[in-house]
Amino acid sequence: MSRGLQVSFEWLEDIYRRYNRRSLAYPDPIVFLYDYSDPGDREVAALVASSLAYGRVQQILRSVEKVLGVLGPSPAGWLEAADSADIASSLAGFKHRFTTGEDMARLLVAAKDARAEFGSLEECFLAGFDRSTDDVVPALSAFASRLRSAGSAGRVFPLFPSPAKGGACKRPMLFLRWLVRSDEVDPGGWHRIPPSKLVVPLDTHMAKIAAKLGFSSRKAADLKTALEATAGFAAFNPEDPVKYDFALTRFGIRDDMSMDQLV
Repeated sequence: MSRGLQVSFEWLEDIYRRYNRRSLAYPDPIVFLYDYSDPGDREVAALVASSLAYGRVQQILRSVEKVLGVLGPSPAGWLEAADSADIASSLAGFKHRFTTGEDMARLLVAAKDARAEFGSLEECFLAGFDRSTDDVVPALSAFASRLRSAGSAGRVFPLFPSPAKGGACKRPMLFLRWLVRSDEVDPGGWHRIPPSKLVVPLDTHMAKIAAKLGFSSRKAADLKTALEATAGFAAFNPEDPVKYDFALTRFGIRDDMSMDQLV
């Protein structure tokens, strides 16, 4: 594996110290999670925010704000009190690119049913988690399947895809990073999944960064590339390979941080 840059643990840690700051979080949709201190509310908010994290960033922020505005100050409490008809009617007319109000309602009904059965989305995820596996991929596949069956909603999958089909599943991997890791940027809330099992939330932007770091030469931004990128980071930090994701992805996303600065 060739190195596009002189990557070292010290270099990565320096990037992390300089750029893993909450003040740099905007316009990442993670900013919505900071409004919720209760882990139950935060996991529901994370599901909403991550599922809509595609398209133009300002549109993402507006769409997440609309849905969370419906759910109010306690998304978990709102879901518990609402029935399926309430959820559907509250989201009627919602639209985010290819996502309709019906799609979002189905995902939220699935989350409501999963929480009713397991007590929380964390417990639902843990039902399919095996600490002996290399990463969260098998558990994420099981979790996506449970959401689908819980809500009887085939169209849950476009909003919360399964890695079983080989996709990188950036949005579900973001969901897990936000909830499993805990630092100045990632608020955490789930405490029983080791960060060492996380997989880099990979899109075309992160794929370019991974290539620049020499972690992968693959062109496709798919699950295999995500695993290669994760392995690249794990060579320097096996306990927390996704630690550097936020800091590195500021380059090329924020107007004041270009990819040319990543040297």
